[in-house]
Amino acid sequence: MNIVHEVSVAAGHAIQAIRAGSDKLASHRLAEGMPPSVDVRSVAFEAGTPLPISCSVDGVGAPPALAFGGVPETAASLLVVCEDPDAPFLEPFVHWVVYGIPHSALGIDAQTQHDYRLGENSKSEIGFTPAAPPPGHGVHHYHFQVFALDLPPELGESRKLDELVGWAKGHVCAWGELVGTYERE
Repeated sequence: MNIVHEVSVAAGHAIQAIRAGSDKLASHRLAEGMPPSVDVRSVAFEAGTPLPISCSVDGVGAPPALAFGGVPETAASLLVVCEDPDAPFLEPFVHWVVYGIPHSALGIDAQTQHDYRLGENSKSEIGFTPAAPPPGHGVHHYHFQVFALDLPPELGESRKLDELVGWAKGHVCAWGELVGTYERE
């Protein structure tokens, strides 16, 4: 182990208690009190298990393929958000925002994401930011949230999550999520 890695791990341990908190996730802002009913799954990982290395900075950094079912007929579009509430920040780290997805879509992956509108992640970049928890910070949880909206997919490109939450608030017909984990030592 080199000294830089040892210092990174020590720093991660020192800030281990600092977490944004799951009460700040988009699902709490958009669907509070609404039980999840959209089925969200992935061929890459099972609920509650580690993300594959390919979804992290330790791999190629690609988003996992997601499939969704149980989207109500009343939905006009879908919004997909991936957030990490364990990030040592004031707000959950936004890894992925995809919107303008037709309600009939059955899923999304690294290729099909480009068929829709990609929003800004917490690095102020468009597209997926791979899992990269600080070494030694402990297990991080990645919430892949899918929101069925009664709004048509007409919003323009490159929106920030807060702007999308404001736009979608009061328009969620149903939602669901799949949570994966990742840890770096």
